[in-house]
Amino acid sequence: MDQTGRYRLHASLGYQLSLTSRLQERRFDDQLKALALTRITWCILLAVANEGLPHPSAIAAFVGIDRTAASRALRQMEAAGLIRRNCGRDDRRTTTVGLTPRGEDMLARATPLARENAAHFEAKLNEQDLADLHRLLARLRAGEDAALKHL
Repeated sequence: MDQTGRYRLHASLGYQLSLTSRLQERRFDDQLKALALTRITWCILLAVANEGLPHPSAIAAFVGIDRTAASRALRQMEAAGLIRRNCGRDDRRTTTVGLTPRGEDMLARATPLARENAAHFEAKLNEQDLADLHRLLARLRAGEDAALKHL
């Protein structure tokens, strides 16, 4: 709000956080396009390979998407040869996900892009500013665990 009591969108914390996030995401999205990946597929590759999450529900929770969106992305990734899905032997409803060699290759090719994108924005801050930003963002998220589960 300004002195007149009007809400000023561009001065709001939410707007500034969203704008900064979109700038960083858009830059990374453009880099991922060259590999025919999206941020969702990139996050799923990370969930499976780096976090060791083999089940669609755990992958969806890690990425912050619902089960339907995760299933759709997994189907597309399987068709693209990035992942393989296997049904459980005892319980056919249990599905596990693993990377294919192509998926591992794409993860290896995209990881430097993610690091470069993060470095591009982090380089704009000194070490103390970056530490302060992480601390302040953690403070803003404190107590919002229930809301994070729905992202």
